[in-house]
Amino acid sequence: MFTEAKRILKLFARYFKINLASQMEYRVSFLVQVFGMILNNASFIFFWWIAFDITGNDIAGYSMKDVMFIWAVVSSAFGLCFILFYNVNKINHLIITGELDTYLLQPIPVLANVLGAGTQVSAWGDFFYGWTILFIFWGFHLKAIGIFILATVLGAVLMTGILITVNTLTFYLGRADMVANSVFEFMINFSIYPKGIFKGVVRLIIYSLVPAAFISHIPLELVHSFSLTKLLVWIAFSVGYFTLACVFFNRGLRKYESGNLIITRM
Repeated sequence: MFTEAKRILKLFARYFKINLASQMEYRVSFLVQVFGMILNNASFIFFWWIAFDITGNDIAGYSMKDVMFIWAVVSSAFGLCFILFYNVNKINHLIITGELDTYLLQPIPVLANVLGAGTQVSAWGDFFYGWTILFIFWGFHLKAIGIFILATVLGAVLMTGILITVNTLTFYLGRADMVANSVFEFMINFSIYPKGIFKGVVRLIIYSLVPAAFISHIPLELVHSFSLTKLLVWIAFSVGYFTLACVFFNRGLRKYESGNLIITRM
């Protein structure tokens, strides 16, 4: 198992180098897309500034500083997810069109090969935007920075797991693109708004089915009041969810019907 994990990590590292090198061939375009995304995201700071100015000191128990922290985490986690595993949101398309055939022919775990095969340039903008607003609103708060780094990594892992799960439903339902898109939107929206506005069933969902609370809200809680138990539960849940998502994909793969496409990937 350790040897296989090491092999997969080497694969991801190689894909990362190749994808980055291909994007850097057009550096001006790369920089324009990155800074364009940063500027686009920056508009939301103005939105929240207006909201807090109208409502007063806090919204559903969150201060402006708190909201900017969860936005920073979600932005950087989203960026890391789509820098490393852009194809996670294309699994549905690959299954429907039969393009998954090309990944089945290679002596590499199918899911790992699919995930690492693509990258999104604008995701770098999301990644750096998160770091930018963290330093603007939190400065060099060492505890916040440490938890933010862990939250970025675990958030990317959890986002990837959620997207693997909903896209894998295509193996069972035929088409699950609408479900996947809806869950993706829910995941982001539940992550970037104060937890206090979600009540009843919705709150249950953000701690289970679409575990957005584990992406941004629990990290914020740990910044304010650190708990080793909560930290370990957070790590175990994120890694466990991702692991189960991979198992779910591999079981669904048994139902895959080839599209009979003859495509060579170099």
